Amino acid sequence: MEGGGVTWRTFWAHGALCAGHPWEVIFSVITSTIAMISFADWYKMPGQPRTPQEYQGLDVVVMTVLRCSALLYTYHQFRTLHRLGSKYILGVAGLVVVFSSFVFSCSVIKLLDSDVSDLKDALFFLLLLVDLSRTSLLAQFALSSSSQTEVCTNIAYGMARLGPSLTLDTIVEALVIGAGTLSGVSRLEQMCAFACMSILVNYIVFMTFFPACLSLILELSNRCSSGRPPWQMATLARAMVDQEKPNPVVQRVKVIMSAGLLLVHGITRWSVSLSQHTITLTDAATSLNSSTDPHVIVRLLNAGLDHVVFMVILAALIIKYVLFESHGQLEESLIHDSLNHQQDSPSNSSAKAGKSMASGLRQRTRCHTVSFSRQGEEVAVETDKEDRGSQTEEQVVEVVSEPGALSVDDSQPPRTLEECVAVMKSEAGAKSLSDSEVVLLVEKKQLPGYQLEKVLGDPLRAVGVRRRVVAPHTAHLSALDALPYCHYDYSKVVGVCCENVVGYMPVPVGVAGPLLVNGKKYMVPLATTEGCLVASTNRGCRALVNGVKSQIIRDGMTRAPSVRLPSATQATEVYMWLRKRENFAIIKEGFDSTSRYARLQDLHVGIAGRLLYMRFVAHTGDAMGMNMVSKGTEAGLKALKKFFPEMEVLSMSGNYCVDKKPSAINWIEGRGKSVVCEAVVPGKVVTDVLKTRVSALVEACITKNLVGSSLAGSIGGNNAHAANIVAAMFIACGQDPAQVVGSSNCMTLMEQWGEYGEDLHITVTMPSLEVGTVGGGTSLQPQASCLSMLNVKGANVENPGENACQFAKILASTVLAGELSLMSALAAGHLVKSHMAHNRAKPPATKPSSASLPSIPSSENIVTIKTTSPTISAPPAPLPPTTTSLSCPAIPALLPYCP
Repeated sequence: MEGGGVTWRTFWAHGALCAGHPWEVIFSVITSTIAMISFADWYKMPGQPRTPQEYQGLDVVVMTVLRCSALLYTYHQFRTLHRLGSKYILGVAGLVVVFSSFVFSCSVIKLLDSDVSDLKDALFFLLLLVDLSRTSLLAQFALSSSSQTEVCTNIAYGMARLGPSLTLDTIVEALVIGAGTLSGVSRLEQMCAFACMSILVNYIVFMTFFPACLSLILELSNRCSSGRPPWQMATLARAMVDQEKPNPVVQRVKVIMSAGLLLVHGITRWSVSLSQHTITLTDAATSLNSSTDPHVIVRLLNAGLDHVVFMVILAALIIKYVLFESHGQLEESLIHDSLNHQQDSPSNSSAKAGKSMASGLRQRTRCHTVSFSRQGEEVAVETDKEDRGSQTEEQVVEVVSEPGALSVDDSQPPRTLEECVAVMKSEAGAKSLSDSEVVLLVEKKQLPGYQLEKVLGDPLRAVGVRRRVVAPHTAHLSALDALPYCHYDYSKVVGVCCENVVGYMPVPVGVAGPLLVNGKKYMVPLATTEGCLVASTNRGCRALVNGVKSQIIRDGMTRAPSVRLPSATQATEVYMWLRKRENFAIIKEGFDSTSRYARLQDLHVGIAGRLLYMRFVAHTGDAMGMNMVSKGTEAGLKALKKFFPEMEVLSMSGNYCVDKKPSAINWIEGRGKSVVCEAVVPGKVVTDVLKTRVSALVEACITKNLVGSSLAGSIGGNNAHAANIVAAMFIACGQDPAQVVGSSNCMTLMEQWGEYGEDLHITVTMPSLEVGTVGGGTSLQPQASCLSMLNVKGANVENPGENACQFAKILASTVLAGELSLMSALAAGHLVKSHMAHNRAKPPATKPSSASLPSIPSSENIVTIKTTSPTISAPPAPLPPTTTSLSCPAIPALLPYCP
């Protein structure tokens, strides 16, 4: 087990030794190699009979296949390493191959009693059996370090993870291939001896020379640079090595196999004389051809055919890499540089098309740089196996599509429009078309752009194609280059969250907390681009040492259709009919039949002439509930129309709900969750943490949140900045950002507390929090993870609606923390200083006079509130409830006299 077994500790210590003393290890390995060259003549394996210089028949075919396979396999491994995007991984891998070749050559010549001519066969066995995947993994461990000390630790960790399985694999491979040395066929014995020597050399180099050399290279690179290590890569992570965890069953099979093979080797080598089996394939081939003397041309072809095939493959690989891959990278760079200096011209359609193709190429290149994902694989990471049997059954799975799925043979020239249309209408469908051909169909109006996901069957490819279609029509041709779109699960977006998708918008997410709410601590996620917001909210959480008490007082989502009657009299008749309890039960029965969770609670009716506005209020479980209530409202109207067939439904939403608009009815009657929070802050905390006085806070709250908002005629704006926290949590947790309009309705009240008024009592009342934990954006992986931070992800099976209510309580409590911190900054005059420091704006050249207020890069226009009230004062009179209007009829008359 990790970190506990003797084997783990042994390999850890070995890795730490190699990484911590690289010079000593490298010197020891090189010295041992030289000693083997000089003093290994006394221990040589019995020499093999010399084979003719002209290989014939099967021997030529086998060796040619082995050489070509070794060359192609080596090319494939280095190409895979090149895709990781690290020159250090590629460099150390090349160094390992070169040094292994040197040690292997010396071993073959000295230990196997061979000469230099045998190296042309032996070296290909080394290339065929070298495994650079583990070399790459160990290098990735080292490159993920941020300091030289961490390099040594990570190399030791990687050696402990990779060493045991590599050792067992080496033993098994050596025993299996070594069985060929018992065959009695001299040529086969020689080939197996080469292979066994290659396996042992690779193992020794990996366990000694490679970790020491890797540590030394990174140490020298770090010394030549300042600041962040040049080799430190954020995309390298230890999580990828989890794919290399050995299967215990397979490991046991290997151990049993090793024991059996070891027994076979022991019995065979002690009981059978190998000298009795000396026939070779080459001797057989020579005997078959001894009666004839081939022509000189035939002998030349026989002697050089394998070399010709080998050279052709080698030349093809070199041409492909030099003339095609390097040329493609150079061409992309030149296109990017030239188009950056080119002026945007509407008439230059060819330039737009070229830039669009370049943009698509760049984005496709970004998709190719998948951190440590194996080529040709699709990685699906299941992150949630929790049963959601209540409101939504969802399985959050992040799918990283392989790069090849982005396009279908896009290197071929596109077919004509008629051919593309025919293929699209055929059984093969648009999936078989290349990206360029799909773009052509969209541009020629043969394929709607919004149907790409459905037609192509691959959301990621559809987004990539749409970007190529849209790019030429943007204000700047390179506008989409910095908008990412790869590595995102668009299957959760299609038909739920967004249409015509061209990417996703990364937003920074910070955390504030811990925040104590009703006895439980929470770390609250806030997605924002406003400096100081998270820091300020975090300070408020720190000041709430006694925690926050948060309660739900109402829970009901609303939808208000507008209907019309033939006359005002008939409208009044319907109005009176709906006020009767037995008639309300009829409407409720129809409403409740549409969902397991939607339950009609109330019905508010407004009348204007012959128009009626019926505001349905319903409980919607853990969902925010707009769609659920709309469906139930439709059923309720059908039930009502049975009694009043002359009623005409004008709109399913008559703006009496009210959704996504400021309104007094939401402020008074509530919508969604209505929450009340309170907290008591000790006076010492106000002084030490918030850097102000209780009396100053109370006066600032009255002056700003009550009087100032009333003068402005604000509806639901009796707060400092509730919308800031509401918007940040909405974005982080997958809520509807547009509903910040109504959800940020908030009244913040403060009063002095305690026997002598030394403490602060603060309350926050939010009557219209429109939130949910299922549906919409909550199904997206990042947003769902933020809900998981608060333990409110998904539906509550035992008590439907509890998760959404708990989320509303946490949100309102976070608003209270933000209100407390900002009001303290205003009372102490710290707002401007904090914004200047966190936003890194240049301070003003001269200090403003006390008669003028400086310009503030914020929504606040108040810098410092000076108070002359005593430190201890009597508690203020009780304030009116939230249902009481704060507007003063005399305000318009006073406005002309305001300075």
